[in-house]
Amino acid sequence: MSVTDDGTDTAASRLYELHEFFRTHPVTGPTERHTATVRPGTPVNLGMLDHIRRSVTEVVDHTYDVNPTASPLPQHVADVYEWCRENTAHADDVQALRTRILEIRHRLEHAVRAGDTKVVRPHRCPACGTVGLLWQAGINRAMCLNIHCAKRNKGTHRTWKLSRLAFEQALVEKSRLDCAT
Repeated sequence: MSVTDDGTDTAASRLYELHEFFRTHPVTGPTERHTATVRPGTPVNLGMLDHIRRSVTEVVDHTYDVNPTASPLPQHVADVYEWCRENTAHADDVQALRTRILEIRHRLEHAVRAGDTKVVRPHRCPACGTVGLLWQAGINRAMCLNIHCAKRNKGTHRTWKLSRLAFEQALVEKSRLDCAT
């Protein structure tokens, strides 16, 4: 699991882990001889690069939507979440919730992309509240394994996108914060 120095699991730490994986992942070549190709293969995981680029672009776009006069972008890719929080600190409740949902969703996406599918287990099923969702890589969704939940859904196990899980978690966090004040 990717955690920061203070022991928290954040989107920034997950993005840093992906970025490091992207940079240091060993390039493996073919094990057999084949005829030479006109172009050499790409020595990097382009899917990972695209994911990192999409994530950073989404955070930057969101930040500029909330604060068009945001400060310059940070040098390091993992610092983009802190930059977003700093530049959207004045946001109203709806925008702050959207920022938090974005960060939670990215943390989940980065973890799953790096192979850590256990991050979905502590989330509750939005339909029945059961803890212990299971990641289904083939459909890119978290599945509720509660039989009673499936019976209420005409016998089919419910599946949830990471965006829905992030939304639910952000609402719980906001509710706890509202109750504490």
